[in-house]
Amino acid sequence: MLFMPYAIKKMNSNFKAEIAIIGGTGLYQLEGFKELERQKLMTRWGEPSSELILSRYKGKEVIFLTRHGTQHNIPPHKVNYRANLWALKECGVKEVIAVAAVGGITDMMSPETIVIPDQIIDYTSDRKHTYFDDELEHVTHIDFTEPYSNKLRKQLLVAAGNAVDRGTYAVMQGPRLESAAEIKKLKQDGADIVGMTGMPEASLAREIEIDYACCALSVNWAAGCAGTIKIEHKEMQKIVDKGMLQINSILKKAIDT
Repeated sequence: MLFMPYAIKKMNSNFKAEIAIIGGTGLYQLEGFKELERQKLMTRWGEPSSELILSRYKGKEVIFLTRHGTQHNIPPHKVNYRANLWALKECGVKEVIAVAAVGGITDMMSPETIVIPDQIIDYTSDRKHTYFDDELEHVTHIDFTEPYSNKLRKQLLVAAGNAVDRGTYAVMQGPRLESAAEIKKLKQDGADIVGMTGMPEASLAREIEIDYACCALSVNWAAGCAGTIKIEHKEMQKIVDKGMLQINSILKKAIDT
């Protein structure tokens, strides 16, 4: 198997959890969770985006990691996705809920909508996108027909109540936002939402046998949609602040399922 224990800094043996949350833009801490301990790890793939925070909610241990760093200073194309997922695996994580702020493309994905996507299209380039790279005994291909865990998706949908069930997430390279022509093409390709961090996070989780699902918040109409001429960052921030409080509540319900 590919994943052998390999933590450069020795972990506390009690620093373990089966569930992890990766926080995206706007989610930098978990409200209502009791923090137990923090660990800063270095993996064979480098350093994760942030310290790992072990917390407890209703008797269940949860590990939290911020994808863009605690100061939100790591752009999407520079995130060390391999280190992030590997560190979680080291801590015994079996399930990951990833939170993402996205732009809405199709009619049902208006701002403030919460979406639990079921498909993904990768438009990124030059990212370290696999663990199956060097020093292999044999070439390995993973099945990625259904990129998200159906079990975790159902938990999130039940917890959310009114989230949009299904949607295709188009993952762009970033860090710039897209042109109206690019969004038009994505819509023609069948994309419903657009963001910058869904890949290779989802496929790396699959490679190391971690169940993975995404809870996405639409924070704006993508470029050129719904008559939008310019994306206003102040308006986006208001939606992020409000929406992440709602997502925090969804995460608690999903974990308590």
